[in-house]
Amino acid sequence: MLQVKNVSFAYTKSKVLNNISFDLAKGKTLAIIGESGSGKSTLLKLIYGEFDLKEGEVWWDNKQVLGPAFNLIVGYDFMKYVAQEFDLMPYTTVEENVGKHLSRFYPEQKEKRTKELLRVVELEAFADTKVKILSGGQKQRVALARALAKEPEILLLDEPFSHIDNFKKQSLRRSIFSYLRKNRISCLVATHDKNDVLGFADDMIVLDEKKIVIKDTPQNIYCNPKLPLVASFFEEFSIIDGAIYYAHQLQIVENSKHKAVVKRSYFNGKNWLIEATYQSNSIFIEHHCNLKPNSSLFFKLFQ
Repeated sequence: MLQVKNVSFAYTKSKVLNNISFDLAKGKTLAIIGESGSGKSTLLKLIYGEFDLKEGEVWWDNKQVLGPAFNLIVGYDFMKYVAQEFDLMPYTTVEENVGKHLSRFYPEQKEKRTKELLRVVELEAFADTKVKILSGGQKQRVALARALAKEPEILLLDEPFSHIDNFKKQSLRRSIFSYLRKNRISCLVATHDKNDVLGFADDMIVLDEKKIVIKDTPQNIYCNPKLPLVASFFEEFSIIDGAIYYAHQLQIVENSKHKAVVKRSYFNGKNWLIEATYQSNSIFIEHHCNLKPNSSLFFKLFQ
């Protein structure tokens, strides 16, 4: 189990994180969300042991994770960290990058393991390709495969699919998180993309104002966002009479006590997102068709 106990941290005088505590059980995935600058990447680096902690502790099972003041080489064998900078070997092949840390004394096992991981990240066709000519998304997939090569107990992922195009992103998520669950590898994933969370994470924490403001399952947080910051992570939303409503929770009807004026309509594939003005504020409503600007509409609320 990972235990983060009362962790606070500052690069200078001003704290970046303040009194952060949570646990992560073996084989579970925890998502960390928050605005840019909220401390997501810093938290992962602290858990990895990249910085020394003056306040708080990080433990994995019965071993305390310590920083560079205690370790000549940053990191531990049981933990792997995939940062937004991939640190690959550009002039060697994809296969050589993935197998870099696997034993040469067992070539058959090394080859089998490397091929397995290339399947997981959907790069079999690029095994013999030099890394330097890969796209950013392909390099990110190589970094993911290399992190898994020596079967870590816990994996730290910082925006792991940010460079990967939409043609591959969803299938890759399914493949990676299925592999982690099957092999009971714990995972912390810092992300700005709701699709990295819904359907894959067991729990989620929200960082804001240097601290954890919410910790719950993604389903519970989505259904009861509590804060506009949280709602904005998932979908377009409106605040009406002090309550938060997603766009699909407003329905246009023939008549009601709620009247608004259309500002603009946006086509999003499955329907239209209607932006309207209600009580001098913008609201958002999902609707099956386009509506003309400046036309009036009535809507009902659902929760």
